[in-house]
Amino acid sequence: MKPYHQMPIRECHEPLVAIPLDRFAVVSPHPYEELGAPYGEKSPYFLRQGVLESLIQAQKGLQAQHPGWRIQIFDAYRPVAVQQFMVDHAFQELLSIKGVALPALSPDERQALSQEVHKFWAPPSPDPATPPPHSTGAAIDVTLVDQHRNPVDMGSPIDEISSRSLPDYFASDSNPEAQQWHRHRCLLNSVMTAAGFRRHPYEWWHFSQGDQLWAWLESIDRESKNQQPMGIGVAAPERLDRPKRAITACYGRVPED
Repeated sequence: MKPYHQMPIRECHEPLVAIPLDRFAVVSPHPYEELGAPYGEKSPYFLRQGVLESLIQAQKGLQAQHPGWRIQIFDAYRPVAVQQFMVDHAFQELLSIKGVALPALSPDERQALSQEVHKFWAPPSPDPATPPPHSTGAAIDVTLVDQHRNPVDMGSPIDEISSRSLPDYFASDSNPEAQQWHRHRCLLNSVMTAAGFRRHPYEWWHFSQGDQLWAWLESIDRESKNQQPMGIGVAAPERLDRPKRAITACYGRVPED
């Protein structure tokens, strides 16, 4: 169980609504559908209504700084079955990258690989008390495109299971190109957080609002104001494991058929 799963949930029954794709840039074809993820009759392009409103505000903030730029949507709503499919896919992909076969791994080695995957992929859970963030309509994976619809380089691709995915990975790199990547990540984070989102500690592309991870980060930040200032990406692990329950998660859910 993730540390943020201890945050209590207050059901708000807010509906999930379709994202107006003409207002944003969209990764097409959808990467998980292309892999064969079992969406069935559901669409990945849904968000909780309040989250969508905040996303629209984030894009307005972006365009105030960079006219013509858009937020590009990589993924949003993810049924639990799709979450399971993608966790399994990520595990197999990691095995391939490391050049090892599953039968050759010891139980401890399998556990270590699973933990590496779960840094980036929330465990699929049908339990309403511990839902994956994307399965609630509260989370979205995004990047940016410029006024010519060219991708804005962030230094690493979305979903890469490596340290390059850490939001501040390039912060201390003196290479001019790396510094540009860091500035792009900071821009994305600034427009999203200004609209009420919080960024995943391990993923520069993942933002959420109103889910347990959001509540967990909000609670930690409140605590940190009375201690040493702390950025999302550099929080001390021992503090992340023990946030006070000052904030509740608040979102609606789509029942699984």
